[in-house]
Amino acid sequence: MMVKAIVIGGAGKMGSRIINLISATDGIELVGAVERKGHPFVGKDVGEQIGLGTIRVAIDDDLESCIDKGDVVIDFSHHDAVVGHIKIAAEHTKAMVIGTTGLTAEETDQIRNLSKTTKVVQAPNMSVGVNVMFKILDYVAGILGDDFDVEIVEAHHNLKKDAPSGTAVKMAQIIAERLGRDLGTDAVYERKGMIGARTKKEIGLQTLRAGDIVGEHTVMFGGIGERLEFIHRAHSRDNFAKGAIMAAKWVVNQGNGFFDMQDVLGLRES
Repeated sequence: MMVKAIVIGGAGKMGSRIINLISATDGIELVGAVERKGHPFVGKDVGEQIGLGTIRVAIDDDLESCIDKGDVVIDFSHHDAVVGHIKIAAEHTKAMVIGTTGLTAEETDQIRNLSKTTKVVQAPNMSVGVNVMFKILDYVAGILGDDFDVEIVEAHHNLKKDAPSGTAVKMAQIIAERLGRDLGTDAVYERKGMIGARTKKEIGLQTLRAGDIVGEHTVMFGGIGERLEFIHRAHSRDNFAKGAIMAAKWVVNQGNGFFDMQDVLGLRES
């Protein structure tokens, strides 16, 4: 089966990499690309604008204009536009892959509710390596329990708008759930001055922004006399794009529901 994909944010950094990799991946083809209204590339061949050459797919400024061409929509746009996109996908019974970060709790709840009428993969990070790390962190936290302090440090390029990264927050959520903690009260995002001794339940999340760092996440479990560190470094955006394409090919064959990359990779516990 050839999966027909529509990419939202097709002229952006992530969208363009996804489109490039779709062109080199068996079993999936690009049938639509969408950018915001007023974008200078609207109406032009997306391949020509991103260095791929002519592919005869023009950039639309409205998902409604091309939704019927596709089987799945891949969305790496802005968080405040995602709910509108998934509403359109649900109305047309199209699957959706959401890699957009910075989603609010309300937006995530809306996505979950809409997934009852369509099929959705949503993940803060589509990288295979990061999602394996999610699994490892859950396992390690369960073994170490409250005897080790937990600190998370993430670093990204200087244009990233949200902080901490969605990936870092997801890592903290996984660990907090395993340890029976509440990030609303136990997460610490900044330390300065005479802060006193570290509390036992703290989960630290620290943010670095510099240069063109694609993405780095370090999780430290610090004990007395020893520590464990788990590090993921992204060398390019291609690992995120490959994961999104994998998710797109997988989700079209699922029933309605809300999924993440743990489901796509078969890492979900039964």
